[in-house]
Amino acid sequence: MTLPTEMTYVDLPSPGGPEKMVLARGPLPEIRPGDMLIRVEASGVNRPDVLQRQGHYPPPPGASPILGLEVAGEVVALGEGAEGFTIGDKVCGLANGGGYAEFCALPATQALPWPRGYDAARAAALPETFFTVWANVFQMADLVEGEKILIHGGSSGIGTTAIQLARAFGAEVFVTAGARDKCDACVSLGARRAINYREEDFKAVVLEETGGRGVDVILDMVGAPYFDRNIGSLAKDGRLSIIAFLGGASVEKANIAPILGKRLHVMGSAMRPRTAVEKEAIRDDLLDNVWPLLDEGDVAPVMHAVVPFSNVVEAHRLMEAGNHIGKIVMTL
Repeated sequence: MTLPTEMTYVDLPSPGGPEKMVLARGPLPEIRPGDMLIRVEASGVNRPDVLQRQGHYPPPPGASPILGLEVAGEVVALGEGAEGFTIGDKVCGLANGGGYAEFCALPATQALPWPRGYDAARAAALPETFFTVWANVFQMADLVEGEKILIHGGSSGIGTTAIQLARAFGAEVFVTAGARDKCDACVSLGARRAINYREEDFKAVVLEETGGRGVDVILDMVGAPYFDRNIGSLAKDGRLSIIAFLGGASVEKANIAPILGKRLHVMGSAMRPRTAVEKEAIRDDLLDNVWPLLDEGDVAPVMHAVVPFSNVVEAHRLMEAGNHIGKIVMTL
């Protein structure tokens, strides 16, 4: 295709609320060695986008300042050294930034083919959550068949992905969520027990359900308010993987004795600062272990809303309201 000289993208003149985002026109992104230029057909909306919009999550050096970390679309140009794909391929991928635009520069090593039968919206719902869950639950926390996992925020995009992957690889799943419909959705995806954190103490429920043993892995995005109860919910040699701290990052007067007594591992990570080599390793693992499950329909993204790109403000308001179950995606 003949490429235009300009594209429409979401501009953020200054940090703030959703209304700060406006549509603008500007040049296409630079294609660096190893990059592919993608004509974007859909972009995922994620919590890191909200944090960046608010001014709390600046892009790493060299990354596009445009919001958006996951895209799906068509390869329209290849940079020097970009391998594994050809012009015309339909791909989705984890971008380093720039996803809220008609065109996005995507490292070829962070791209994946659309699973069998997928359209752009479903493909765009995959990269951020699947990269995050695989890295934190399976690579770092080393969840294996027969173990038990507690997933906080079970109805979120991360949560719905984690439930399905944990079940697919033979783990027993517990989750927390804040409403009956969200708990029901988690159970329908394979959770053994969904705990309404507004009505129940998740630590008490987990210990009761496991005969006092606890779970082997916890995936947490709440942070400080859950720290002590997370530690108390873990079995011996348990692993706590922290991926966000939506409830705060400062833990006061925490009892760390159980960490020693039960040989616990406390870890955390963010996806965006990871190196290109680390992201490629996650991509390769997903291609080998997870993409076959998507191709066969054994695992699938849970879609909450698909909105037009022009409704980016509404998409962020949906995300911040916290009532969604699964993913929010914008289509171009």
